[in-house]
Amino acid sequence: MNFQRRGVMLVLASPSGAGKSSISRALFEDDPNISLSVSVTTRARRTDEIDGKHYHFIDVARFEALRDAGELLEWAKVHDNYYATPRAEVEEQLKAGRDILFDIDYQGTLQLYERCRADMVTIFILPPSIVELRKRLERRAQDSAGTIERRLKNARLEMDHFNEYDYVLVNEDLEESTSRVRTILASARLARSRFVALDEFVHSLQAQIDRL
Repeated sequence: MNFQRRGVMLVLASPSGAGKSSISRALFEDDPNISLSVSVTTRARRTDEIDGKHYHFIDVARFEALRDAGELLEWAKVHDNYYATPRAEVEEQLKAGRDILFDIDYQGTLQLYERCRADMVTIFILPPSIVELRKRLERRAQDSAGTIERRLKNARLEMDHFNEYDYVLVNEDLEESTSRVRTILASARLARSRFVALDEFVHSLQAQIDRL
């Protein structure tokens, strides 16, 4: 039986360099039913960014109107710019049975918990060791030595919140970790609460018994 299914909000979080982005890319490559949540932001659009794909670019007045009307599931101010998850777009995708991946920190995750916990599955990804985490950051060749040190210090703070997530994975092997995330998502998709009109189907089965 193919029942209409409500989508899943999949939250992936990790210290920088632990593998969250690589796992996300692997999910997007082989699963057309999941897409990245597109945030709204008040910062200026960069030349290589597309409005509606990378972010929804809005001004501060529009952001404040959305926030004050309760139309934002979570929001934060970073370097004098606002970032947020719009409620309407998320709800539209969930109703259509599409799954949404969220790349947000623990503060954003806690805000989502307050508003839509029943739709969420959250995963925190750990590195196998700090030595390996440093190596991964260095191999990326994207950051200065000072930036890497700051990322490692931030990792300690982020790991304080690991127990606020539903699942915790140690990403020693990327392929295996990606497979486990796929398994968690598959399980969430099959949860009883995901299926629309399941109650009606069960009642119809009971009615068939009553007519025997």
